[in-house]
This record gives sequence, structure tokens and C-alpha cells, in this order.
Amino acid sequence: MDIYTKKKAWKTFLFVMGMLLIAASIFYTNRLVSKFASSERKNVRLWADAVHRRAELMQYTEKFFGQLQEQEQKKAELLAKVYNRLLVDNNSQDLTFYLNIIHDNKTIPVILTDAHGKILNSLNLKEGQDTLTYLTGKLREEFSVYKPIGVEYAKGQWNYLYYKNSNLFTQLKKVLNDYITIFMEEVALNSSSVPVIITDSTRKNILLYGNLNEAKMADSLFAQQKLMEMKDENDPILLDFIDVGKAYIYYKDSELLNKMRLFPLAQLLIIFVFIGIAYLLFSLSRNAEQNRVWAGMARETAHQIGTPLSSIMAWMELLKMDGADHKQAAEEIEKDVARLEMITERFSKIGSVPSLELTNITDIIHRTVDYLKPRTPRKIEYVIKLPKQDVIALANGPLFSWVLENLFKNAIDAMDAKGTITVEMTEEDNNVIIDVKDTGKGISKTEQRDVFSPGYTTKKRGWGLGLSLAKRIIKEYHKGKIFIKQSSSGKGTTFRIVLKKNDNA
Repeated sequence: MDIYTKKKAWKTFLFVMGMLLIAASIFYTNRLVSKFASSERKNVRLWADAVHRRAELMQYTEKFFGQLQEQEQKKAELLAKVYNRLLVDNNSQDLTFYLNIIHDNKTIPVILTDAHGKILNSLNLKEGQDTLTYLTGKLREEFSVYKPIGVEYAKGQWNYLYYKNSNLFTQLKKVLNDYITIFMEEVALNSSSVPVIITDSTRKNILLYGNLNEAKMADSLFAQQKLMEMKDENDPILLDFIDVGKAYIYYKDSELLNKMRLFPLAQLLIIFVFIGIAYLLFSLSRNAEQNRVWAGMARETAHQIGTPLSSIMAWMELLKMDGADHKQAAEEIEKDVARLEMITERFSKIGSVPSLELTNITDIIHRTVDYLKPRTPRKIEYVIKLPKQDVIALANGPLFSWVLENLFKNAIDAMDAKGTITVEMTEEDNNVIIDVKDTGKGISKTEQRDVFSPGYTTKKRGWGLGLSLAKRIIKEYHKGKIFIKQSSSGKGTTFRIVLKKNDNA
């Protein structure tokens, strides 16, 4: 399978995994929304049940008050009959009985008047009212709730008994009306965050509302629109009061629940936008990195070939001069030609899996230093610390030599062409350890994370490919390790390479 087929397969795999993750995320979010909706509906049902129970209690209370009111009316009628009997009955025993009935009335306010409204007698009036002579004005208005009872004391001669609800009944009724008002307000406010509208018996006139925007509800069109939405969603809760009349409670799902229902779609949109932006940035970054790598490879090729070519051209010029040492020139040109062959071999191995053989690492280090030493600035000093015996390890000679060259060139740049490069090799168990140390300016902690990245460089004219190639050769081809062992500002840097001695290491 070639690299393009693998790349396509990986893209397909990642796309399928991404879709599965998105589907799982949306499914899980939908379940959360459903649970939230179920919980809210449960709370709404509990709230509605509580409203029903309280409404039933209030209706029962109102019926009780209605019964009290009927009893008071009967008491007033009884009093009227008693007054009538007082006027027509001459039996003293009956008279005493009737007077006791009138005296025992301690609650119902009554006024007995003649046909012209003159007050003849009164009971249980408020302070200040019992001194009035005629039933007029505000007093008459208070006693006009119920039709007066006529008392015929002589043929064609009538007195009239006026009465109203007892003071205790009036106070209790006021408390009940206040309780109904408070109940309606609590229904509107304490509705489990559910928008609520309470209407009168016409189902059009809005009495109260809760959990709705006050500024928007001031607009009658908006208010009626909300009312219609609630009518479509849920059946109203009916409240039937004796005095107040019928009222209807309309409600709908909360705004939070409606927003939660849209959350999966918003989540999906955000995910796709994020994936699109990430893909775009990844493509731009990958293209930029590829461009840097291609430019770096081109410059590295030119640099690799440039050194031996320059040397060959110099020796060719010397050969044209009289008295030139032809033998020495031939030897040096031969070295440079061999160098060009090695460079060709190095680049031919990039992108393919090179063969690893048991290689004399000691010899490679010596040959690499011997080749670079006359071609580097004179103020660069090389210190070689190797074991007395040759060290053998699994390696590809041309590629490993390339790694050493890159480390040496990096060290020379870090020292500004003046300092010491120390190469030290040790053996440990089944590994060979090579340390390349310079006396340069060092690498900061932040830069240490990126020095092996393709295209990363701190040099104005660098292309950031040397250390990246070194890491690829050691890690991917040799299955070894390369890392910064130690680096201090102004004291230099030590790179460490770890190679296996054999396949079983």
C-alpha cells in the first residue's frame, strides 16, 4: 500500500470516527435535554396539581361562606317575622319570647324604619351610626345589598327591616378576597419558571402573568400572541370563584427548555464550523510545512554538494598552475568525488527504509571529524573522547554520518564559529551513547520543545531542516533516540544519541 492509499484510508477512518463521536455527542445531549424536559414537565404537573388543590380548597371555603350568608339571610327574615309578631301579638308570654330573640342577635346589623325612612329601632350598628334619625346616604347604601323585609303592623301600614351581612362575616369575606388575590399572584409568580397567563372568564382579558418579559407584555399584540401559543400547548386550569367568577390559567414550556431543544443543533453547527476551521488551518500549516521542507531539502542538497564542488574547483585551478602537486590534488579530488557519491547515497535513502548493519561507530566519528575539520573555521576545536577499542552498533553509515555533520554544523552556528566541540562515546548494557557537546550560547527551555520540528530555526538564513532530519534518521530508521541532554544559557548544549548494539537490544 503506497503512502497516498494509506493517507486516504486514514482520512476515511478519521472521518468515520469523527462522525461517530459527533453522533454520540448529539445523542447524549438529546438524552440530557429529554431528561430535563421530562423533569420540567413533572414539576409543571406538580405545580398544576397544587394549583388545583388550592383552588378546590378556596372553592370549598367560598361555599362555606355562601352557606353562612344564607343562614344570616334566614336570621334576618326571622327577625322581620319577630318584629311583625311584636306589633300584632298582645300575649305577654309570646312578647317576652320575641324580645329575647331580638336581644340574642349580636352579629347581624338591622335597622327598622317606617315607610318614610325614619329609623324606629336598630341593632349592632357601627359606632356613630346608631345616632342617625333617617336611613339615608352612605348608611342606606350599606343596607341596600339585600332587599328590605316589609313588616305590616296595621292594615296598609308598613315598617321595613333593613339588614346586611354581619361584621364578622364581612371581615372574613374580606380576608377571603385578599386570599384569592394573593393566590392568583402566587400562581403567576411561583410557577416553576414556566411562563403563565391568567385570564378572566372570557379567556381574552389578561388579569395576571408571570415569567414573561414585562416590556414586551405591555404590547397587546405580543400578549395575545403568547396567550394563543399557550392555548395551543396545554389545556388551561379552571378556577371557579363565587364572587370573582371563573378564571383560566394558561402555561407553556419554559424558555430554557425551548433553548435546550435547540442546543443539539447549535452544538452540531459549532462542531462543523470548528472542524472546518481546524481543517483549513491544518491544511495551511501542512502546506507551509511542506514548502519549508522542500525549500530546506533543496538548500541542504545545494549545501551538501556545494562543499565538495567548491573543493574540486579549487584543486582544478591549482592544477592549471605551474609546479602544482598533481598527486595531492588527485587525492583530494578523489575524496571530494567520494563525498559526492556519499551525498547521493544519503539522499537516495530518504523516504525508503535503509538497511542497518553492524557498523564501526568509532570509524564513522573519526572520518566525519577528519572530513569537516579542514573545512570548518580555524577557531573551532574538536575534542574526541572514545573508548580504546572500536565500538560496533547497528547503523547505516552514510545516514549516521549525516546526523553527526548536522550536529557539528548546529554547534558551529551556536558558537559563532569560535569554541570547542566535544564528542564523547560510551557503552552501556546493549546501547551505545554518543554525546555531542558545544560551548555555544545554549537553548532556552521553550526552544528545546521545537528544535526538532521541521522548519524551526533561530538563524536568519537557516532553513530548520538539519535537526529534523537527524531526529528522523535516528528515531525512525535506527529505532534509537536523540534528545537534548543538557543546555544552559551561555554554557553550551549537549545532544545525546542512543543506538542499539544489535537487534535484540
